[in-house]
Amino acid sequence: MVNGPPSFTESTAFQRDSGKNCKAVAFSKDGSLFAWCNGEKVNIVNVTNAQLLRSFDLPKAVCLEFSPKNNILATWQAYTAAKDGTAGVPNLQLHDVKTGKCLKSFIQKKMQNWCPCWAGDESICARNVNNEVHFFENNNFATIANKLHLQKVNDFVLSPGAQPTKVAVYVPGSKGAPSFVRLYQYPNFGGPQSALANKSFFKADKVTMLWNKKATAVLVIASTEVDKTGASYYGEQTLHYIATNGESAVVQLPKNGPIYDVVWNPNSLEFCAVYGFMPAKATIFNLKCDPVFDFGTGPRNAAYYSPHGHILVLAGFGNLRGQMEVWDVKNYKLISKPVASDSTYFAWCPDGEHIVTATCAPRLRVSNGYKIWHYTGSLLHNYEVPSNEEMWQVSWQPFLDGVFPAKAVKYQAVPSELPSVESRPAQAYRPPALRNKPVTSSKLHEDEPPQNMKPQSGSSDKPLSKTALKNQRKHEAKKAAKQEAKAEANQESTQSSASQNAPRSAVPTFTSGDPEVDKKIKNLKKKLKAIEQLKEQAAAGKQLEKNQLEKIQKETALLQELEDLELGL
Repeated sequence: MVNGPPSFTESTAFQRDSGKNCKAVAFSKDGSLFAWCNGEKVNIVNVTNAQLLRSFDLPKAVCLEFSPKNNILATWQAYTAAKDGTAGVPNLQLHDVKTGKCLKSFIQKKMQNWCPCWAGDESICARNVNNEVHFFENNNFATIANKLHLQKVNDFVLSPGAQPTKVAVYVPGSKGAPSFVRLYQYPNFGGPQSALANKSFFKADKVTMLWNKKATAVLVIASTEVDKTGASYYGEQTLHYIATNGESAVVQLPKNGPIYDVVWNPNSLEFCAVYGFMPAKATIFNLKCDPVFDFGTGPRNAAYYSPHGHILVLAGFGNLRGQMEVWDVKNYKLISKPVASDSTYFAWCPDGEHIVTATCAPRLRVSNGYKIWHYTGSLLHNYEVPSNEEMWQVSWQPFLDGVFPAKAVKYQAVPSELPSVESRPAQAYRPPALRNKPVTSSKLHEDEPPQNMKPQSGSSDKPLSKTALKNQRKHEAKKAAKQEAKAEANQESTQSSASQNAPRSAVPTFTSGDPEVDKKIKNLKKKLKAIEQLKEQAAAGKQLEKNQLEKIQKETALLQELEDLELGL
């Protein structure tokens, strides 16, 4: 355990556990308790003084989670069936932290969504069991207090925050019926009429449901396994907005392609989506699903709001270079652009000022380590794991909301003892023959600049719709093409006047009256012009290819053919 900024020294209170099987750790929601499994036991300590509070004999535990008020520790280990084919031993256990007693054991075969969900005050605990959501009250697991039964319930999410608790439920479609997400208020589960809101959609094999902090709305990312248009290997995604007052909408994304990430601002009034084929777009939307600010395009696939919601980081991790863009959300100004290569993990510190990026196993088994940054771009601490070891997990100690007050945004990089990390921009390969010649810039994609989509004060103009933006771009492209054609025409006229003044007489424009003959004459002139250019290049000292030399040898025959056609022979 390491002390946070500014010291970054190893904690003297917590004794390092150097066992090779330490692969599961967890902080409690308020950061006061810490649990880990070392391959022999699951231990719980008080973070302040590292006093051992509880120890459980669970050597195979691979997942740990505290309930919101620290009353219960949930543990999960891989499920194994009995040799005779009968049901195995329950592998999900709920332990009372104060007494150490095991309150309840369940069979939970899948690791996905293994942990029961608690309301913020622990008045309700829920788990998904065979197409039903079972609810327990006040951590009494002896009796099921309530059930939400819907055919083929696939997933559910409890709302955060205070009572009354709301539940978002997803049911996948079957036999031509659409998939749907419904919002309920606990404990009113009396059929579709009692639902707060309902949204159905056809294109959904799986969904991700995201509540905002105030529990007033849910964002649903619906994904299909296969994109039937063939535009993407990764299926097709759509983004839906559902409010608890019954309103719902499809979020219109101006660029086609995958949805990489969607994240709510902690103020619950806006959300950011990262989407579209690379280079990806990132846009902030309000609760009406209207775009507020467009960050343009760039190499990014993730978004992270600071705990106070005043700073947004757009980043490109995984198969991208690790470039981060740190934005001031209030003024929409770019603060810094640090680069954290090979990062597999990113997290904001609860103070809203510091960031950790890490390279962890098993995603990457080399160059494991972590870096602590200030959001202004300064690298404050860098730890590299020895080459014979692996790092599996990194976590900030959590704190409750309000412990760290929000501070004014800085733009000047804070001082650091470490040298600034300035990565050299990657350059395109150039063959040896071109290396001493001037570089001609060419891009596969033109990057779109950031754009404020809010109507300016004093003007009643609304942000442009998707169609209007498309038409505007078409109009601008046509205008640019016209100007380019005009410039080319002017250039040709100056060249023709120059050639008339030259001592060598130019071939006059000739029409025979026969369109086929005129076409042949035009093609011959084109070939002769190309030969002239090749002769000029040869005179300048350029080494010509074999086929280019053969073209030059044909000049006499082409001139003769042109003369015959013009004379009408």
